[in-house]
Parts: sequence; C-alpha cells; structure tokens
Amino acid sequence: MLKLKRILLIAPAEMVRTPAFERAHALACATGACLHIVAFDYVPALALAGLFDHQAMAQAREGYLQVHRQWLEQQGRIQKCVGLQVTTEVVWSKSSPAHVLEYVNDFHPDLVIKDFHYVSALGRAFHQPVDLLLLRDCPAHLHLVAEGKNSTPLKILAAMDLSHLEELSQGLNDRIVDVASTLAASSGAALHVLSVNSWAVVGDTKMSVPTLSLGGSLKEAVIDAQEEAFEALADRYGIEEERRHLLTGLPHKVIRQFAQHNAFDLLVLGTAYHHRGGDMFLGSTAEQVLTNAQCSLMFVKPLA
Repeated sequence: MLKLKRILLIAPAEMVRTPAFERAHALACATGACLHIVAFDYVPALALAGLFDHQAMAQAREGYLQVHRQWLEQQGRIQKCVGLQVTTEVVWSKSSPAHVLEYVNDFHPDLVIKDFHYVSALGRAFHQPVDLLLLRDCPAHLHLVAEGKNSTPLKILAAMDLSHLEELSQGLNDRIVDVASTLAASSGAALHVLSVNSWAVVGDTKMSVPTLSLGGSLKEAVIDAQEEAFEALADRYGIEEERRHLLTGLPHKVIRQFAQHNAFDLLVLGTAYHHRGGDMFLGSTAEQVLTNAQCSLMFVKPLA
C-alpha cells in the first residue's frame, strides 16, 4: 500500500477555509502523514507603496503577513487528531504557476493538495492555469479538491489505461489502484475500478492503433487481453465483482460521464509516463478530464 509521509496543501491567498483544508486534514489524520500548509500572498498596493517609502512598506507588509500566518496556524489547529503534525508558511509572492511549482519541487511532498479551479477554454488560451501546470510538471501525486459535502471521499473511481504494455507505462495502472485503495482504506470509501476499451498495443511494437481499425479476430484478441489484465489487477487488490466496470468509447468522455452519473466524489487516474530514451508521453485524457471535471480528482504520477 502507498505510504504518505509528506502532504503539501496549497492554500488560497484569501483567508478562507476551503474544502481542500478539510480533505488535507482528513488524509493526514488517516495516513499519519505530516501536513504542511503554504499560502502565497501578495498585495500590489503594498508593493507599490514601497517605491515611495521602503521602510514603511516593509513594516506594513510584515504586519499583514503576521495576520495571515496567525490565521493559517489557527486552521492547522482546528481539526485535531492523535499524532497529527501540521506546519504552516506564508510566502510573499504572487501565486504564479512558476512560483508554485518551484515551491513544490523544493519541498518534495508525496502528495500535493489544492482546491480545483475551473478555467474556461478562452481563459486557458490567455494564461496557463496553476492546476494544469501541476498536472503536467508536478513530480508528486496531485489531488484537486472540488466543492463537496464530504471531508473524505465516500465513493472512489480508479480509471485504468490498459491500452499500453505495463512495461512501457512503468506499472502506472498498479500505482493508480494502489493510490485509490490506500485512500479508500483510510477513509472507509467504496472503491470501484474502470477500464475503457478504445486503444490497443499490437505485437511487440511500442505504438497504439484504434481498435476500430483492427481485423475482427485481432480486435477480439486485443480486447480479451485487456479484459484479462483488468480482471487480474482487480483480483490483486480485492475489488468486488460488482465494482468492476468495463466500458467502450472515448476515454475522457466515458470516464467523466460514468463518474458523474454514478455520483463518485473522487476520480483517480494516471497522467504521464516516459518512453525509453527520456521522451515524455502525456496522454490527453487527464487534461480533458481536468477541464470538464465535476468531482474531485487525484492524478497519479509514474515512477521517476
């Protein structure tokens, strides 16, 4: 089972207790991990004032940050459990994607948690959202928390991708189910697994082709092989038969619709893996699910 030792919660600049606070505290209590909460805060008016009176600005900034530090420390003490270790920090910096990613890389967490923020396609055309950058470049597992009534998930869906060789994907499907089962065990949630038949690896070549372009017998053989791999993985983690789901269609649409129609409050899926030679392959499924998500998301990263 996955062992979480260091959880990083990226709090919003506004002093508001959001769903991500509740989820981070609940997971830290359940797993025994240390929780570190960081907020990026920057007030342009104070920075502008510093152009005229640097000393006065420094004092005003420190006073402002002290209020934010005290508030953040108070949030860390609100929900207590035996052995929970919580640390906090307020960073005087704009919450830019680059600053956030730099902080994550320096902290080396096992899991990063933040609130999910929907950004329209038009908005993404003008600036890169923090959530999308973390999805692409964050080395740790990423948990984006949507608005919900439960501090811990009650119904979890792990979406696997069996369209590539496990050797090529570096065992990512195992990691997806491992992370999902750890979360389910720690929160008492019901765990379901899903595989969408759409793509297949042919022979020993490291390339995928649509199953629709395959001959009848070969297509059936590919689908059978995927189903066998799916059942073997589900058996290994003790998933009940009624919680195993094999569907067909476009992966991002099927995953999103199935999660929404069956009221899952957490969806776990993989993000990327590396080809031999170091080139990274990032499938579009994770990004497409992110841009249209209706529930909280957990993105599982491959082995480094």
